[in-house]
Amino acid sequence: MSTTAPTPAARLRGLKPEWLNDPKVWRTEVLGGLVVALALIPEAISFSIIAGVDPAIGLFASFTMAVTISIVGGRRAMISAATGAVALVIAPLNREHGLGFLVAAVILAGVIQVALGALGVAKLMRFVPRSVMVGFVNALAILIFMAQVPEMHGVPWPVYPLLTGGLALMVFFPKITTVVPAPLVSIVVLTAISVAAGIAVPTVGGKGDLPSSLPVPGLPDVPFTLDTLTTIAPYALAMALVGLMESLMTAKLVDEITDTHSSKTRESIGQGIANIVTGFFGGMGGCAMIGQTMINVKVSGARTRLSTFLAGVFLMVLCIVFGPVVSDIPMAALVAVMVMVSFATFDWHSVAPKTLKRMPAGESAVMAVTVVCVVATDNLAIGVVVGSITAMVIFAKRVAHLARVTAVTGPDGSSVVYSVTGELFFASSNDLVGQFDYAGDPDKVVIDLTAAHIWDASSVAALDAIGTKYEQRGKTVEIIGLNAPSADLHGKLTGEFATR
Repeated sequence: MSTTAPTPAARLRGLKPEWLNDPKVWRTEVLGGLVVALALIPEAISFSIIAGVDPAIGLFASFTMAVTISIVGGRRAMISAATGAVALVIAPLNREHGLGFLVAAVILAGVIQVALGALGVAKLMRFVPRSVMVGFVNALAILIFMAQVPEMHGVPWPVYPLLTGGLALMVFFPKITTVVPAPLVSIVVLTAISVAAGIAVPTVGGKGDLPSSLPVPGLPDVPFTLDTLTTIAPYALAMALVGLMESLMTAKLVDEITDTHSSKTRESIGQGIANIVTGFFGGMGGCAMIGQTMINVKVSGARTRLSTFLAGVFLMVLCIVFGPVVSDIPMAALVAVMVMVSFATFDWHSVAPKTLKRMPAGESAVMAVTVVCVVATDNLAIGVVVGSITAMVIFAKRVAHLARVTAVTGPDGSSVVYSVTGELFFASSNDLVGQFDYAGDPDKVVIDLTAAHIWDASSVAALDAIGTKYEQRGKTVEIIGLNAPSADLHGKLTGEFATR
């Protein structure tokens, strides 16, 4: 029986993702990318102002970040661009040393992110509890809404009916059809109304001048010396850590929304590569953008890398080719989109009275601490770190109380057996020493750890202290029931904590 070898065209079709042949997916991804690009423009300009650089620097960064991460990132459909968190970190460097040092710091931050990704820092995400994740999401929603408040204060009165109309369109238009994303319809309709009627309201053009050409690659204008490295290193490290934290948290959030898995290690390395590329193109760097990601994934329904790639491409096309048209888009239209995103992002179930009644108080406290820290500092990374530490403290306190000691004296009164149950670690072992009757016990003492587990050096030190107290009274102590890991740890460390 003869077989025919597949043609090159057939082999190429086999390598292509199935969605490339689905017109519906194409439409969703293209329109999703377009909506994100429109929402990126005022955000990137605003972050450029925060960083103290020309608006084109932020727009170039958003373009290069989105296009690069769409290829090398680990989370499909996630949007990376210039962000406020990164702008806040590098603003002092630009103010004190100039744009050249800022760009050099962006490149170094990218190198650090690649190194951290290769070292497996993404695996630390497993230690972020769900209550912190919920707090992160809720704080994000609050920050997105708060960022829109200045655009609704002290503005001409026509802004408010435009804003209301935009929200109404996004609520009711999906009931008619979902072929075209409601945010895109809202932006187009409100722009047409404001231009046709000649309504004087704040527009995208009022945020700053849009670039008229593509960015050109080059080296940062700094002296390549050790002094330069020591100057930019602290800012680069801070940027790398903040960028990775926000990107990995956003990737985890998208994983839950789409019920799919992503490679956090690849995403970490990809963020670094994107920042390196962005630096060489003179951009201000960035990381995952949570608001725009929610527009792409949750509102538009995008699921592939195509939407991320097109968001970057459309951004430059809109600025360079359609700059005058984009400049006429009323800010009210984009504010309406972001307000809708904030309401859709907030986990309303987490604050429902029924949920709060069933949820352990510690879980609710961790969520609240995370939200308060993020909103107070305007820094998602700080909130996540503080929330995670709070969760660990509450968990340690809860587990520490599970350690119990019960004593049973032998029939002839010559021995006593102490049964220890629970997890022995620094928090629980501190109280262990005080639960033995050193003076009143008989000469033979048995400590049964069959139902316990030794986790750290503090527990071994506590057991040594117990043995020492009995030995000082001429009594013998025998430890039995150690499981294999506990016995191994105890064997390695016992006797190493004697007072010298």
